[in-house]
Amino acid sequence: MKYMLLVYLDENAMTDQEREHCYVESAQLAQELSSNGKYLDASPLHPVATATSLRVREGKRLITDGPFAETREQLGGYYLIDAKDLDEAIAVAERIPPARVGTIEIRPVMEIGGLPDN
Repeated sequence: MKYMLLVYLDENAMTDQEREHCYVESAQLAQELSSNGKYLDASPLHPVATATSLRVREGKRLITDGPFAETREQLGGYYLIDAKDLDEAIAVAERIPPARVGTIEIRPVMEIGGLPDN
């Protein structure tokens, strides 16, 4: 089953040096997951200040700068993995470096027909 591991953290929780080290650790985890056939995709996101939010209401497009909701933690990146069950997904999530300063949301990916294959 596919799981999306969403990485939430305060963008100011790490220094630039800590962030660079986190990227190295995250890449190492991704390489390990890949060698075990569990890796599907992963990437950090640019800061929330670069975000654009779109809503369509009554057929009209509403575009705003920044995230839709103000929160203490922002979506900072994701992993998409293949895990046999939730327990295995949790075991991977606890190894994601930002889990030490933020939150990892673990969600099963819904498989629906009609989507293109990767």
